Amino acid sequence: MAQVRDRFGGRDPRVDFFRGLCFLIIFIAHVPRNAMGNWIPAKFGWSDATEMFVFMSGYAAAIAFGMVFARRGFVMGVGRVAYRTWQVYTAHLTLFIFIVAFSAAATIAYSGGGAVDRWSDIDYIGKLNLWYFFDETATAIVGFFTLQYVPNYFDILPMYLVILAMMPLVMAASRVHPWGGPALCIALYLFTWIHGLALPAEVRPDDHRTWFFNPFGWQLVFYTGFAISMGWVRTPPRSRLLFWACIVFIVCVALVSNYNFYRGSELLTTLREWASPLRAKSDFAIGRYVHFLAIAYATVYLLHGREQILLTAIGRPIMKCGQQSLPVFMFGMILARIAGLVLDVAGREVWVVVLVNFGGFALMVGFAYLLGWLKAEPWKKRPAPRVDAALQPAPSAPVPNPAAGE
Repeated sequence: MAQVRDRFGGRDPRVDFFRGLCFLIIFIAHVPRNAMGNWIPAKFGWSDATEMFVFMSGYAAAIAFGMVFARRGFVMGVGRVAYRTWQVYTAHLTLFIFIVAFSAAATIAYSGGGAVDRWSDIDYIGKLNLWYFFDETATAIVGFFTLQYVPNYFDILPMYLVILAMMPLVMAASRVHPWGGPALCIALYLFTWIHGLALPAEVRPDDHRTWFFNPFGWQLVFYTGFAISMGWVRTPPRSRLLFWACIVFIVCVALVSNYNFYRGSELLTTLREWASPLRAKSDFAIGRYVHFLAIAYATVYLLHGREQILLTAIGRPIMKCGQQSLPVFMFGMILARIAGLVLDVAGREVWVVVLVNFGGFALMVGFAYLLGWLKAEPWKKRPAPRVDAALQPAPSAPVPNPAAGE
């Protein structure tokens, strides 16, 4: 993969493209009652855009943070990770405030300012199960700031926080042996499954939920991408046999994952039930991991030597979303709730659904380009390049013009 970065000026277009694609898929998945959600990867396999996002984040983190450990030392590496962790934490709080404000405003608007019939179609607070926050605000807000209260819509960034906080331990283990970091991650994953290691998600005394995205399980896919990018783990060589084995596995999983495939077959239904533990999402079951690796290998195999196709007129806007990862993710999550409200008002005819989804894509891409423009600080006047007069060539003597009698 380092060769690909070298060919494209230090950035791997696959990372930016697929991370951007993740955000578009995540947007579709989070729009309530979205018909386009029937066509996202989660409907055709055990893994989905979440695995892609976490893996790509791990791969990019090795470039952004891992190299700081390697070049600037352990203390500077810890500082860099701590700064990013703070950024993600504040993003988590900001996202929650925006979504809560929108849910309250939409509920009030629909109810005409009167009493709200909880859990009704107009209860946007209840649709996200946020009434506890409004009923027990003092307790809930302390729980949210301390990551004890983690509602389902707001669970991926806390998972990322814990995974980031693990990085100094992983880097320290890798100093003992190059395989020390990966071995630590594998050991933690196995310990999580054997002993049920998890974090509490609610401060309510009557609720004992754990985080939906268990970071001790999901760290495995993050640090897989991290280890590959750092060069600790080598990817399998190109093999046509392995490629077709992955394709067969992906197709078989699709047959037991999509309702339209397995509903008419007793055999496929039985296989789906048997494989249910392999696809559990909360603790990141091993089946999801294997399924994602199969898709990743097949994708890399097909793109090998053809990465430039991602730089087309369609690919570049998606890559731009991937380059502005955290703010675009947050914007997409907020936009998904707004899109749900638009569909509630305008209806869910096919043309409306398509228009709302592609309108959301356009807004996300536009937001990514706006962020890129703002980060370039266009308001700062660029000083003209300074030229040393001593280095300038001496003016040449004028050439006589015979026609002028010179």
